[in-house]
Amino acid sequence: MGDVEIVRLFLENCSHLDHTGAGSLTALHLSCLSGQLEVTQALAQRGANIEARDAVSYSPLHIACLYGNETDILQVVEYLLSRGVDVNISGSVGDRPLHLAADRGDYKVVQLLLKKGARVRLQDEEGNTALHCCVRNGYLNILNLLLQPQYRNDAHIPNVYLDTPLHVACYEGWFECSKTLLTFGGSGLLLKENLWGETPLHAACTGGYCIDLVDFLLSQNSTSVNYQSPDGHTPLHSAAFHGHLKIVQLLLSHGADINLTARDRYVPFDKKEEQTPLMWAYDQGHDSIANILKHFRRPGMCDEYARGEYLSPLDTSYFPIPSPIGKLRTMIQEKIDVLHLRTLIPPHQHLSLAEIENLENIDSGSFGKVYKGRFNDKIVAVKRYRANMTYGKSDVEMFCREVSVHGSLDSPYIVKFVGACLQDPSQFAIVTEYVPGGSLFSTLHEQKRSIDTLTRFNIATDVARGMHYLHTLPQPIIHRDLNSHNILLSNDCRARVADFGESRFVRNIFEENMTKQPGNLRWMAPEVFTQCTQYSIKADVFSFGLCLWELLASELPFAHLKPAAAAADMAYKHSRPPLDLSFPMEVSVLLEKAWHKIPEERPDFEQIIEELEALCKSQIVAMQDGSGHMSPHLHHHHHHHPLHVCCTTCSCASPTGSTTPTDSSQHTSSELSGHVTALRTKWEQEASRGQTAFKSSHPTIEELRSRMNNNGYVEGNTYQYRIAPVFSKHRKQTLQHY
Repeated sequence: MGDVEIVRLFLENCSHLDHTGAGSLTALHLSCLSGQLEVTQALAQRGANIEARDAVSYSPLHIACLYGNETDILQVVEYLLSRGVDVNISGSVGDRPLHLAADRGDYKVVQLLLKKGARVRLQDEEGNTALHCCVRNGYLNILNLLLQPQYRNDAHIPNVYLDTPLHVACYEGWFECSKTLLTFGGSGLLLKENLWGETPLHAACTGGYCIDLVDFLLSQNSTSVNYQSPDGHTPLHSAAFHGHLKIVQLLLSHGADINLTARDRYVPFDKKEEQTPLMWAYDQGHDSIANILKHFRRPGMCDEYARGEYLSPLDTSYFPIPSPIGKLRTMIQEKIDVLHLRTLIPPHQHLSLAEIENLENIDSGSFGKVYKGRFNDKIVAVKRYRANMTYGKSDVEMFCREVSVHGSLDSPYIVKFVGACLQDPSQFAIVTEYVPGGSLFSTLHEQKRSIDTLTRFNIATDVARGMHYLHTLPQPIIHRDLNSHNILLSNDCRARVADFGESRFVRNIFEENMTKQPGNLRWMAPEVFTQCTQYSIKADVFSFGLCLWELLASELPFAHLKPAAAAADMAYKHSRPPLDLSFPMEVSVLLEKAWHKIPEERPDFEQIIEELEALCKSQIVAMQDGSGHMSPHLHHHHHHHPLHVCCTTCSCASPTGSTTPTDSSQHTSSELSGHVTALRTKWEQEASRGQTAFKSSHPTIEELRSRMNNNGYVEGNTYQYRIAPVFSKHRKQTLQHY
């Protein structure tokens, strides 16, 4: 607990009440974070800025509503409001204290904010109202409070994804919240479509969390079980795609039509390919759902209609399946592909699963599962494809392509191909070396390991060398799915490029009819996302630029957005991740070139390697010029002002994840400053000295603010600066979907 007497002692001799520490938090922010009323009062009465902003423009009132201790938070909030804090004060993305309290589920705080004049219809920059926030986590008591007549709330207000609060409740499966919203907003809510053409029924079938909710929605007069969105997909498509077996069965029992087809809205009408729920289930590998849809025959239908064009005249147990034109390859062609592949792979790379010992499941995906095992006394990884299914979209083509691509590669910067299991289609698998360090994604975002600057540059250089190898082969290869999931690290943090399921050989890349939107949306180049089918190997350069930024910033690109929204922002709004002013000038310039909106303006990987190698050499020189014992994790350490130490407990982590050391108050400011400066690298020293170090390459803070738009971004020709990070760690975890 904060010691108010020590705080008062410091206040008698301290003139810097609003000094900021990690995350630009002031002492008042930290006292609100810990729910310390007396400390908060002492700071405010002494003159601390009660509307000070941290790195994401959160005021102490925001912090109290989001992080405060439940037993003391109400008093802290009440005191701040009594001091004249604006109850509707906005954060950097338009989020108000009411949004945060509703999202957190604190009824008494929400009640107090409403009493003090909080406006319930205010929206944040994603268009979310307090209703959206409370139903996201199913807080029915807060929902009932917000819907009281005196607050004039509107359940029809959509966010930027056109989701109404009912959509959100249905996606999350909150039955009682959905019934309440429908009672308040009327049956018209059931016909509202969001950005993806989904009604609340679609949303409930997509989320799949509550079968009773789906049954309730189907009982409403305004609901049609066969409602088709603009692209044609029905609730049955949604449930089949996401693998919700019981909901598929429920929809079929209510008369869902398995013959209705969806179409790609971005494809010209004369080229559209019809996709049934059965095909969507096959696409995602949901065998049990595919079998139900394939065998289903509605009671009372005549046998002639039930047989269908694919089945024997004597078999009357199957419902007819429309011909999946343009989607399914014939079994004959698949056999030809596999036979051809067997002739390409050397005999010693023809393996059998029986030869691999101690198989242990370590991962899974839409393709199948990944195992760890032992082959010839070496640890290997086994990527096993699902068994082929009759009349389903086959994985044979992808399997054959991945084996043919990966089997031809030989580079220390590419995961080594060991062999493939080709004999039995039910046991198709690709065997590679096992890389023990895991993926870069796991290292940065799950394990949150601290990596020194030089190692980060070395990782980026290894990836660039692997991509240069792919792009300069006699028959170049485009990866098409470069992201931090597919960058694997050894125990000594050297990187290898992996996963060639989306890769393909190219001849003249502008003559190739490329597949639309392969790979992960968050790292996707704009020309790929916008359905272009003639993109080039420069799409890999764009993805590499995002990986490099992610590696240096230790953050997901556009972590506050869903992957599709992030890709759309980059493609249509030309948004890019923020260029931190502490980045070296060379890094910022390289990033701007790598993610240039015009593919031809992006550098090739030979140029990228040269620049990264120069950065590595410069970093080594900077380390040698320092104290000789530079801490490899320095940039994760923060210097705390003594006032911050006594305003919270010694073990209390800040929202940024840093922790106040127990002995920090025993050092003088000059001692700490000298020690830290001695350890800093050349670039970190430049950043700490202020704007003068960047005058030749970066605009000043004042110049940036003069060109800042309403969202806090400063537009350039090929980049955007962000004055402050957009979301706190808590909100990233809330909004991020992976």
